[in-house]
Amino acid sequence: MRYKSVFIDLDDTLWDTFHNNKESLEEVFVEYRLNRHYASFEAFFALYSPNNELLWSKYRNGEIDRNTLIYERFAYMLRPMGISSREEVLAFNHDFLQRTTNKHKLIPGAIELLEYLSSYRYRLFILSNGFREVQHLKMKNSGLLPYFERLVLSEDAGIQKPNKRIFDFALVNTNSRRKESIMIGDSWEADILGAHQAKMDHIWYNPENIPARGFTPLHTIKSLEEVRKLL
Repeated sequence: MRYKSVFIDLDDTLWDTFHNNKESLEEVFVEYRLNRHYASFEAFFALYSPNNELLWSKYRNGEIDRNTLIYERFAYMLRPMGISSREEVLAFNHDFLQRTTNKHKLIPGAIELLEYLSSYRYRLFILSNGFREVQHLKMKNSGLLPYFERLVLSEDAGIQKPNKRIFDFALVNTNSRRKESIMIGDSWEADILGAHQAKMDHIWYNPENIPARGFTPLHTIKSLEEVRKLL
């Protein structure tokens, strides 16, 4: 075996962030009666989603901090309703995050992949930009946690993917060698560009067949089942 350590992104690589978060958002949309302002949940989501993605991109690039991201993603949606106090916005965010931690939907093949990797005694680690207070609970409640030795989070490193320093931090803090490690992730910007910059081998989980930008990734897969052919 060439590799000993496998670093895996959590959100939308193993845990189905898109559908779990959307389901949680619809629940708070109904509970907080946001239809007083928005014609439908889909109308709400059509505005929320691109703004949230923009804020996460700024967070990854160090342009905003965690607190700004948490506040602004919902303040943007609640201000038109006359809700702008920090306390109210953060309460809304807290309710949303609590709901997400109890969602269980995984990317197809996630458990099968982890069973396979575990059977070959790979050391498994999560490498994520997600927030500490929710990532552990998401993994615990969805059955992912027992497969991993450790969660390496951007909050631990003080830097976010794609900065190469978080990959260096992950290697040092898991006692892993770069040449014996590989990264699996869905985000071109965070996971694949980051691993490339850190000179770490990588597998791009790319079910939507998004074009690569700037370089050709080492491996590209459309389903998690394909990892078995590579590891």
